[in-house]
Amino acid sequence: MRLKLVFTTVVLLILTTWVFAQDFPQQDLDSITLTSARIDLPFKENSRTLNIITSADIKNSAAVNVADLLQQVAGVDIRRRGTGGSQADLHIRGGGFDQTLLLIDGIKMDDAQTGHHTMNAALPIEVIERIEIIKGPAARVFGQNAFTGAINIVTKKKLKNSVSTNIEAGSFGQLNGNVTAGIELENSSHIAHFGRVTSEGYRFNSDYDNANYFLKSILNKDKQPIELIASFLERKFGAQNFYTPPSRGFNEYEETQNSLVGLTTTFRKNNLKISPRLYWKRNQDIFLLEREDPTFFRNIHITDKIGAETNASYTSKLGVTGFGVDLAKVYLRSNNLGNRDRFMATAFLEHRFKMSNGRLDITPGVAMTYFSDFKFNAFPGVDIGFAITDDFRIYGNVGYTYRIPTYTDLFYSDPATQGNPNLEPEEAFAQELGLKYITPVISASVAVFNRDAENLIDYIRPNVTDGIFTATNIRTVNTQGVEFDASYNFKIKDFNQTLALGYSYIDDNILDQDPDLSRYSLNTLRHQFIARFSSRLFKHMSQNIVYKYAERTTGDTYNVWDASLILRLKQMELTVTASNIFNAEYIETGFVPMPPSNVLFGLRYTFK
Repeated sequence: MRLKLVFTTVVLLILTTWVFAQDFPQQDLDSITLTSARIDLPFKENSRTLNIITSADIKNSAAVNVADLLQQVAGVDIRRRGTGGSQADLHIRGGGFDQTLLLIDGIKMDDAQTGHHTMNAALPIEVIERIEIIKGPAARVFGQNAFTGAINIVTKKKLKNSVSTNIEAGSFGQLNGNVTAGIELENSSHIAHFGRVTSEGYRFNSDYDNANYFLKSILNKDKQPIELIASFLERKFGAQNFYTPPSRGFNEYEETQNSLVGLTTTFRKNNLKISPRLYWKRNQDIFLLEREDPTFFRNIHITDKIGAETNASYTSKLGVTGFGVDLAKVYLRSNNLGNRDRFMATAFLEHRFKMSNGRLDITPGVAMTYFSDFKFNAFPGVDIGFAITDDFRIYGNVGYTYRIPTYTDLFYSDPATQGNPNLEPEEAFAQELGLKYITPVISASVAVFNRDAENLIDYIRPNVTDGIFTATNIRTVNTQGVEFDASYNFKIKDFNQTLALGYSYIDDNILDQDPDLSRYSLNTLRHQFIARFSSRLFKHMSQNIVYKYAERTTGDTYNVWDASLILRLKQMELTVTASNIFNAEYIETGFVPMPPSNVLFGLRYTFK
């Protein structure tokens, strides 16, 4: 705690000294590259470990939803219970599912009930322009929940005047369909999407019926553009053994609804940019322990979050300052967790210094937070980067990060699980050192990281005969690791080809605990290797092959191969997607076996 106080004081002194030294000259802002940050930075100049999944990557992948897509990124651990995007937990660098923040166009989609609902907000891939993945502690940039990283889904801004329809059918009675339309008017543009994803299920009680609705409008384009985003994502699925072992014999079922409405605009004047935003998000969750008997055991949770934030940046001869305020009110209504509310306030301040003719950058920053049910705190950090050449950069960062307990951690109760209202927030001090080499042909990065965490929350039982798992702040946990990403772009017969490789290794001391007594913390990916080859050998046909290897801390290993084939004929596309080609048997989390080999056929037609 004393080290943290000293570190915070030093960062604040640097920032305060800079603020009073400014002379505010006129200068145009740099163009925006990474939309999830207050300070606009080209990808090559960022002093963090980043992955960008572009629209081309999405189009050429063998993935049909965001969860499957993120599984192709080393260091990101998507642990699926359901298929078709029904339920998946999001982890980065060995963190828990409550410790990664998901954003939609910069809107924070954290859920106060539980991180199990994070991926409920993931949009259909048809409306996504790119996905920005920020690895490592990001609390000083985004606030709470960005404990081990953050993922920002950036939606498309326009589709011109077009209508695209897509129909898919395949194994396990999969039948999917969607329509995506874009229209450009004189002073506005609009994107609308509706989709339905259904399946009879690959095993007993694994059926699903999911619907996606999405609208994005840019209004008043010629004067002061206002961006409206709205989504409604509904999931209905059999949840066999999602939360209970097969021996209990329950037929679990769940329904979720995730809603979002957000308004954003940006004011620019000379060297100042201000982006205010208003948003409302809701998640509704209904869980039945016995699908055919709602009276047996039922949980109903409705969480509303109303937020207002303003992010700004100012450019001077001394560099770029980013600052912002984020205010939010959370309301929870639940038959199990009670009726709760929480007010949250976070202030951000950071400044990017550039020295040595622009080759050296130093960015100290701090996030200062207040929660109505937890104490005030500050979380400082600093990023440092040096451009050895225009393409080769060395970088490092160090900082504190945190997460407050969810309402499930605090208050949940059933015959096998008990919350703990006396929980303390999780905290960590993290460091990272990395290298980046980026050219149009070869792109590569390697990073080593360390995280010393305190008060991590897990569900622990005192012995194997006592079935009550109680939310507990466990002792300090040290996590170390290394990540490597590389891609090589080349041509065969004038057609573009891409070979991408990714590897991550994580070592922590969590296994000092008895695995029979812990519910969540022991399933880390120790080794993760991913290879993707996107090729095009003929004018109208492209192929994509993905190989994934995983070895978890508990010793479980599996190899999974996926592939896709795309045939483009003017305005029509024919697709074949094969998943788990060699029929690997594996479990990503809990008691749910993943699907055997399966295939999905698709037809897309675009009207222009």
